[in-house]
Amino acid sequence: MTGAPAKFGSMLGLAPGEVPAFSSHYASADTREYPDRESYRSYHEGIFMGYKWQCVEFARRWLYRNKGYIFDEVGMAYDIFQLRCVRVIRDNTLLPVHAFRNGSIRRPEPGSLLIWDEGGEFEHTGHVAVITEVFPDRVRIVEQNVDHRPWPRGRNYSRELGAVIDAAGGYHITCTYDRGAILGWVIQTSDPSHAEPRIEPAPELFNLRLAEIPSQRPQGAWLDAARPDEAAFIAVGRPWLTNAPDLQRSYFCLSETAFTEIKHAANELHAMFMHATHKVLKDDRLLARFKLPRSIWPKLRQSWNNRRNQMITGRFDFSVSSRGIKVYEYNADSASCYLETARLQGTWFDSFGFEDGDCPGNRLYPDLARAWRKSGVDTVLHILQDNEPEETYHALFMKAAVEEAGIRCKLVVGMEGLDWDAAGFVVDRDGERILRVWKTWAWETALDQLRAEFDEEEALSAISDSHPRTKRPRLADILLRNEVVVYEPLWTLIPSNKAILPVLCEMFPGHPNLLEARYELEPEMARYGYVAKPIAGRCGANISMVDRHQEVMQETGGTFGGQDHIYQQLFPLPRINRLNLQIGAFTVDGKFSAACVRADTSPVITSDSDLLPLRVFEDEDLLPIQN
Repeated sequence: MTGAPAKFGSMLGLAPGEVPAFSSHYASADTREYPDRESYRSYHEGIFMGYKWQCVEFARRWLYRNKGYIFDEVGMAYDIFQLRCVRVIRDNTLLPVHAFRNGSIRRPEPGSLLIWDEGGEFEHTGHVAVITEVFPDRVRIVEQNVDHRPWPRGRNYSRELGAVIDAAGGYHITCTYDRGAILGWVIQTSDPSHAEPRIEPAPELFNLRLAEIPSQRPQGAWLDAARPDEAAFIAVGRPWLTNAPDLQRSYFCLSETAFTEIKHAANELHAMFMHATHKVLKDDRLLARFKLPRSIWPKLRQSWNNRRNQMITGRFDFSVSSRGIKVYEYNADSASCYLETARLQGTWFDSFGFEDGDCPGNRLYPDLARAWRKSGVDTVLHILQDNEPEETYHALFMKAAVEEAGIRCKLVVGMEGLDWDAAGFVVDRDGERILRVWKTWAWETALDQLRAEFDEEEALSAISDSHPRTKRPRLADILLRNEVVVYEPLWTLIPSNKAILPVLCEMFPGHPNLLEARYELEPEMARYGYVAKPIAGRCGANISMVDRHQEVMQETGGTFGGQDHIYQQLFPLPRINRLNLQIGAFTVDGKFSAACVRADTSPVITSDSDLLPLRVFEDEDLLPIQN
């Protein structure tokens, strides 16, 4: 196809079943027609299909129009290759689907989904198209978000891809992009012949293993005091990743299968949390559960509509064991452990000359730098942190990633030295306005400042365009000012609040990665044990774990005891020796990036828990030898 890209939203062609395909040339989107994020959500007959006009949205819409079913939420297009079923909209029944590797003896059929792997032309996301015709030497496909140009007149497909049949009868579809790869096709069928085998991974592959570096000393100092973030880590008094003498040569082993499943779970859960956030922000009754000042509700919704894709990073807290992968919560507002995950666990192994396995954190730093390049920050970014030693090395690590992206960055510790300028903007010690912010502070800290002085109807009005010069700026005066762009955005208050967990359970009943959660303690949950969590608590504070005998197993202190609580199914962390283990799975730009393991003798992981080195090994290296 030749010519200029069609304007965003223009119809490119009509696929079989009278399904239109639209241009997704975002650069030409009319902001009057698409003023906010909500306007980019695509619905057909009241059913959410995806975001205009992406490849997944078209695949869902085509299947619904032609088959009456859709596939449920996926993290990335390539995750469709892992699907097990589709859902009939009429009655919510599930139909089986099977994946066939490119080169399979079973050829695709009209209505099959053709899946590209991540990387190359489809970096990070992969791609999906619908196959509409199959020939011995080619297939015809329909799709969105590849070429934004109209299809030739009279043609009902977007592209033809060549195909060859090998000597064994395998059908190979040719990818037209040098840096792309076709995984295969997905067919709705109950016949698994020639499909990708669905052998469930051995449960023991999900169990962490404790190992120890041979008795030797590191080859020189393993921490680099010349790096500001590592120097700050040393200053905290942690020359090792743990201060426990008997664990200073210990590390944990994770199988490649478990690591892959953690990646898929994080991608899918991020999308699920985003859908739940949307549901909450559309429903005043649900939003009231989150106990946020009503005066900021419009600002929350505006943040979601305008900045849905501007979340830089977050961290899921997982239990990973032979019992499966379960999520406890999503730290989408402010997380920690970046330095330890991205660099220190890797350099710890390097210092011993240990080369086996792979580091699960080595993508985090480059992914963060890439996300910051995409952020559009075009002025100085101020990093705001509390005056806490541990927050200093978190902040300095992020500062390095921001500067790697070519963005000028300044660190602000505490609120001392900040002032107002003549126009009522908060300025730093150099008199420079604070307009772009990444913070280690939680949004709730700023809201607490308002709650302490105003009732919830007046809270936001306290942030006005001018302030008495005699009054020192508060955190809220920066973060809630309209002219200030904050990372993570205000809407991350919703997925970070534990009140979202019952919403997820209602939206995705029986999902294998979710633990049952309720707003009220129900007899059935009490019968099997539960965990009471403050809705906006952090760092494991004010949590009560109660067993099936109604005996308190563990109770933590903190400053969140006066909050409303949710009740989550009791699902204790896996334990090795005396250590309880929790996997942290980092997302960057909405996609899985890295993993770490936190360890504690307490069953509740807190900010004081150790982060011990984690390494990923091939499955056969971790499975017990079979006799």
